[in-house]
Amino acid sequence: MRFRLTDDQRALRDGLREALARRFCADALRAAVVGAAGTEGGTKGEGMGRRGAGGGGTERDGAGSGGGGGAASGGVGAAGCSGSSGGGGTGRSANGGGGADGDGTVRSGKGGGGVSGPASAGGRAGVSGAGGERVGRAGAAGRPIGPAEVDGGAAGACRTAGSTRLDRALWRALGDLGFFALRVPETDGGVGLGLPEAVLIFEEAGRALLPGPLIATHLAAGDVPGAATGETVVAAVDGGLVEWLGEADVVRGDTTGAVPLRSLDPLTPLHRVPAGRAAPDPVAVLLTAAEQLGTAGRVCELAAQHARTREQFGRPVGAFQAVAHLCAGILVRVETARAAVYAAAVTAAPADIAAARILADEAAVRGARDCLQVHGGMGFTWESEVHLHLKRAWVRTQRAGGVTESEEFLAAALTAEAA
Repeated sequence: MRFRLTDDQRALRDGLREALARRFCADALRAAVVGAAGTEGGTKGEGMGRRGAGGGGTERDGAGSGGGGGAASGGVGAAGCSGSSGGGGTGRSANGGGGADGDGTVRSGKGGGGVSGPASAGGRAGVSGAGGERVGRAGAAGRPIGPAEVDGGAAGACRTAGSTRLDRALWRALGDLGFFALRVPETDGGVGLGLPEAVLIFEEAGRALLPGPLIATHLAAGDVPGAATGETVVAAVDGGLVEWLGEADVVRGDTTGAVPLRSLDPLTPLHRVPAGRAAPDPVAVLLTAAEQLGTAGRVCELAAQHARTREQFGRPVGAFQAVAHLCAGILVRVETARAAVYAAAVTAAPADIAAARILADEAAVRGARDCLQVHGGMGFTWESEVHLHLKRAWVRTQRAGGVTESEEFLAAALTAEAA
């Protein structure tokens, strides 16, 4: 079964994708990962050697200072909060998400486009404006919520780099976008949309590898003060695990005796708690599946792009049958999972949600592994995001009861239906 998105749903998805591309760009992601992993930032020249004074940045000719926001002499300070451009290089500025080329040409500067589009009938998903990226949210009646100035992606990376800390400015920006208040009724100050729209925005979050306890905060919006606006970070005990415990303002559940764990994903800190396993929230299961779907879709794009552009023996590697089969398998699993996740968002039936979760987990994990095969060793370097998608997909498989619990629930539901 194929589901068609409405124009409003498509505008919501595309608007969030553009906003995330500006606010949590590739440089910000790389700098955050470098800082969280404890590696030194920077790629020297065009090779693979690493050096630098901060959490990220590319040095070509001169001495670049990445991560700290210092001036780069002929290089790129990828994580610099206010990296001014040097001789012939590129400096990235936090003023409105842009920067200036070394020859003085403004790349995005303080202007930069915003995102606009209907979030629902008569509403707007975002507002474009001068002075940086301005985003707002509106409900079904088009009632505007005050727009907020959003820092550039490099500034967000600077705040995040150096430790696995949550970018609070990014969190508040998500609140301004209506990310957390999407399903809160308009009468309570929310956006007033439904589960299908929530699935779309969490799919985009998974695609962008957005860090933080997104689902827990989204589910707490309307119940916990400040959660809907992004002022409060909410974590939740999920079985015996808690994500982002050290950064949470509110934790739902008993965290007595919490012990830190080494996480596969450098951007998802974990703690184990000796708590009993409660039944997972079906909405949390579905939104986890949506994030997995986002990862699956992204690695499909990355695999196809690499197969088209990487050449060996005089032709693109995608021309070889083995590589083509890997890419085709990734796409088949993505489309199968997408149909299941979108259907579950419409029906909200527990059995449909369990099936969607199973298919989305497989699409994300197997897709990321096959994408790594297409990329070869390059896929597991810090310059690539492919391995980050695989690690995040592995971590998500343990959420909301894990895929095993979904399999058991679906089997029981099918058995009861056949009886």
